[in-house]
Amino acid sequence: MADKYESLKIENQLCFPLYACAKEVVRRYKPFLDRLDLTYTQYIVMMVMWDKKRVNVKELGENLYLDSGTLTPLLKRLETKGLIKRERSHEDERALDVSITPKGEMLREDAVQVPEEMGSCIKLTKEEASTLYRLLYKTLDCVEESMKQK
Repeated sequence: MADKYESLKIENQLCFPLYACAKEVVRRYKPFLDRLDLTYTQYIVMMVMWDKKRVNVKELGENLYLDSGTLTPLLKRLETKGLIKRERSHEDERALDVSITPKGEMLREDAVQVPEEMGSCIKLTKEEASTLYRLLYKTLDCVEESMKQK
């Protein structure tokens, strides 16, 4: 007869290697991001800003899976550093838009080597990385879908 507690063993949990891996990957980013004076969450915000230039705070939070309680102080710190500017939306005064500043744009040049440096820390083939990427996003989609059904 199977042990009824088998599912509670940490080695049988998908969530644990996801958690541990995410924590360790973020830890590996730290020395590269310290040079940019960014935390990991500030870095992912800046990646969106480098791409979009201007974005609504709600959309930014949805893209990064960050709630407003996390995003608001994060954006304040980036604004204090002069990397972004927050302002009321021209279309809807209740909404807040974020735009990148010239200083934020200049930081992009310093950040361009970070993905390559991280690639040297994580020894996956292109195919393995592609498979992992696809599976992680599939997992995110499944989690989001199950949340919508509740």
